[in-house]
Amino acid sequence: MRGVVEASLEDATGDRCVDLIRGEGWAWAECRRDPEDAHGWRRLHPPRGGYADRAAAEAGARAGVGWLA
Repeated sequence: MRGVVEASLEDATGDRCVDLIRGEGWAWAECRRDPEDAHGWRRLHPPRGGYADRAAAEAGARAGVGWLA
């Protein structure tokens, strides 16, 4: 899914985040970064979508990502 990241919800360490993505509907993707790696953020899986709005995508992410709950 291509889209625009509308928000990133980071964990307390700054090493993990969930991107909320708007495209043809809404989706979310969990990401991580390693401080010793200059690559930056890496997605842990393809975006999980099919949500009607941002609130629904965020609720889906909170249900699917343990540290975000």
